[in-house]
Amino acid sequence: MKTRNLTYIGIMVALIAVCAWITIPTVVPFTLQTFGVFLAVALLGGKRGTLAVLVYLLLGAVGAPVFAGFTGGPGKLLGMTGGYILGFLVQAAVMWLGERLMGRNTASFLLFGVLGLAACYLFGSLWYLYLYTTSNGPIGILAVLGQCVLPFLPMDLVKLVLALLIGKRLARPLGYAWN
Repeated sequence: MKTRNLTYIGIMVALIAVCAWITIPTVVPFTLQTFGVFLAVALLGGKRGTLAVLVYLLLGAVGAPVFAGFTGGPGKLLGMTGGYILGFLVQAAVMWLGERLMGRNTASFLLFGVLGLAACYLFGSLWYLYLYTTSNGPIGILAVLGQCVLPFLPMDLVKLVLALLIGKRLARPLGYAWN
């Protein structure tokens, strides 16, 4: 891999971490992590964007404070919401698949961005459901979706569109053109 690619991947890892640390206070506070994942794929393409997400997760797994709230470590990944964090890799991989199938264009990015987000939500929700049921007793999938997905869905869709707009604008100067 070229030095330039490695540098851009490293920069995106740092950007995802910074996005994780930014919390927007609303009724249900949210971070910009998903925006960072979307932007990594938008700027670097599916392969390099997915590698950036993988490196981000590996840094967090070894304890670097790259997750929301300046946290890190295996305990965070193995905790109740760890499935959503690990789901970022699934999200980026789905977007990479979309790029491979349909090319690097607006329709592909939006379609597979939504599908990737759904895959992330599914992975994280099943993880949450399992851990919650194991430690606290039964909970329904609708309750999990109501707590962990529905409050975040509208803003995550806004983040997808913003990442698309910024990515299309900045990708060409980085050498990763869109169709």
